[in-house]
Order: sequence, then structure tokens, then C-alpha cells
Amino acid sequence: MKNLSFEWLVGLRYTRAGRRSGRNSFISFISMISMAGIALGVAALIIVLSVMNGFQKEVRDRMLSVLAHIEVFDPSGTLVEWQKTALEAKKNPAVTGTAPYVDGQAMIIRDDVMHGVIVRGVLPDQERYVSEVSEKIKAGRWVDLRPGEFNIILGSALAANLHVHVGDKVTLAAPEGQMTPAGVVPRLKAFTVAGIFDAGHYEFDSGMAFMHIADAQKFFRLSGPSGLRLRIKEMLKAPQVALELSRTLSGDLLIRDWSQQNRNYFSAVKTEKTMMFIILALIVAVAAFNLVSTLVMTVTDKQADIAILRTLGASPASIMKIFMIQGGIVGLIGTGLGVAGGVVVALNIDVIVPFIERLLGVDFLPKDLYFISALPSDLRWPDVWQISVMALVLAFAATIYPSWHAARVKPAEALRYE
Repeated sequence: MKNLSFEWLVGLRYTRAGRRSGRNSFISFISMISMAGIALGVAALIIVLSVMNGFQKEVRDRMLSVLAHIEVFDPSGTLVEWQKTALEAKKNPAVTGTAPYVDGQAMIIRDDVMHGVIVRGVLPDQERYVSEVSEKIKAGRWVDLRPGEFNIILGSALAANLHVHVGDKVTLAAPEGQMTPAGVVPRLKAFTVAGIFDAGHYEFDSGMAFMHIADAQKFFRLSGPSGLRLRIKEMLKAPQVALELSRTLSGDLLIRDWSQQNRNYFSAVKTEKTMMFIILALIVAVAAFNLVSTLVMTVTDKQADIAILRTLGASPASIMKIFMIQGGIVGLIGTGLGVAGGVVVALNIDVIVPFIERLLGVDFLPKDLYFISALPSDLRWPDVWQISVMALVLAFAATIYPSWHAARVKPAEALRYE
């Protein structure tokens, strides 16, 4: 404390209620309210962004349990030399697994119920290298997808809509019909339900089915797989790896990564996160600019002190610095408390939310309505630093006008009625 300049000493003193008068106590109370407002705003912003990151990560992981990180396919619709393409792809150190696939659309029929479905033909032994579908089977067995048996595995929501179980028969209608003397009639094929998977993502659970790749090629009348699915070490680097593969793979091939397949969804999530950040940042801004009223009241109350300091030789810049230090300390403490509280809650939200649910007797995410029954949280430190810097900048900006106003106080006028 002895080595601090007098501006710091006075600024620190003004942060506390110097005298026990009612006016000073009120100013100190307003200062505490401003500090609490900044802390609550910062904490709320950290918690909400962590929860949104958690939801995004949870949904993304569930999507990628079915989808591959990268898909390679031929514009003609059939990748005949897929083994050659797989060997070339594995030369990239980022690629950890490859598997061929057939992709097509069909109509699935059970009694008088019909649904559109995306049919994916796979090699069961190799599919586990590029997706986690085999681990999502809740009824039946993945290994029952054998060539020539025309078995099929359905999503849980699709099976529920069709009222089918393992062992039941369903009929698939191909989009291309066949020509007969009576005209074009749809091609129908009976399949046996060999299993039911639950990926935890409604889009896949309600509209996707898997069968052996040989059966899919016969059903869609293809001469080979539709393409090749790849899995890489780090999913977030998929666009970069896809670009590298486009330069190294031979042939006229098309390559797309998982972010391109779900561009609309991730764009919507990014926009939602940005808007939520702006809305909550306004709360922090309101709390920070409460400092303006606090400092204006302090300047009005301390005019005699300011005049005495000026007559003792303090410059207008020193007076301005005193009140900027006072406001900056309030903003710094408020931001620190908010960061500490927000980080603690975000890291322990899996414990806090169940406790609140038990305490209030409510269920925030009912299992029969939501696939995600627990509130996820993914705390990202870059978000924390960004929020902290924003709060400090707003708090500092709020101190400029009151401090400038204090620096303009004229000693003679301030001491006239003292």
C-alpha cells in the first residue's frame, strides 16, 4: 500500500464507504448493486453459453454416431472401384477407418401404414470403423445383416410408428418402378426386421433403415456401392481433411464432410448462440452502466474533496484517474465474482440441476418428450475469456464520463458553500 500512488489510495478509499453517513452508505450500497449486477450477468452468460455448447456437442455426437465424418462418392451414383479409393484415403494419416455404403430412398409399408425412409446398405464388419450404429442396437443383433437374407434394422421411432418388432415383416417399395404389360408398377420387396437401433436423434430414429450392402444393391439395382464413408481422428478437422483428400484421391470424385451434410442445422445453432450472447451481453451492459449513476453520485458527494485535492496540486488527469480506478475496481471485482460463480455452476450443472428438480419436484427435461433427459454443459475457456474482457471493457467505458466530469470541477465553486 505504501508504494501505491495517491490516485490509487484515494480510489481504493472511495470504493468503500468512507464515512458512516447515510449518503455514503447509500452510495456504497448502489456500488454493491452494480457489482452484483455485473457478477450475475457474467455468470448467466457463462452458464447459458456452456449449456448451449453442451446441447450442440450432444446433438452433434449423436448425429455422428450414425453419420460418417467424410463421404466420398462418384457423380454417376456408383463407386465401382471403392477398394482402390479406400486404400488411397488410408494414406492420409488423419483417416482411421473406411467403409462402403449404398444410399437410397424408399417407402416402407406395414399393413396400412406407410413411411418414407432413407435406406443405407452397409458391410456390417466394416461399418463399425466409421460409425457407432452397431453399438446403438436396443433389440435384435447387428450381425444378423447377412447377404441374401434381406434383413433390415429400423430406427426406434420408425419401428414404433409401424408397430413392428424383431422378426416382423415389412415391405419396401423402390422409387423406380418396373415396366409390365399393364404399365409401370412399383417394385416391392419383403424384408424381415432383424433389429431396432436408437441413436437418440429423432431424424435418424424416425426415418432411417440399415440393410446389408449386397441386398441394397439388388434392391436399388446398382452395380456397386454409392460411395465410401470415412472416419478421421479429429472430427472438427473434417473440412480440412476433405480438402486434402480432394487433391490426393484419383478419379472424378465428390467429397463432403459432416458439416456440409448438416449445414442448415449448424448454421441455425450458430445464429442462435450469437443472438443469445448479444441478449445476455445487454444484461451485462446494463449492470456495467449502473456504474455511471454510482460514480456521478460519488462525484457530487466528493466535490469538496476534489476541490481540496486540486488546491493541493492534483491535476485534472489525477482526479479523473481516481474515479476511473474506483469504477474499474467495482467492474473487476464484479467480473471476477461472475466468472468464478459461472464456472463453478457450469462445471457442476449435472449435480445442481438434479438437486433443484428433486427440491421443487419438477422434471425440466422429461424423458418421454426429449431424447436428452439430462442438461448437458460444455464449458469452453475461450468463451470465458471473451465474456470477461467484454465485461471489463464495458465497466471501464462506464467510468469515462463521470471521471471526466469530476476532472472539470472548479475548486472555488466547489468550496464556496463549505
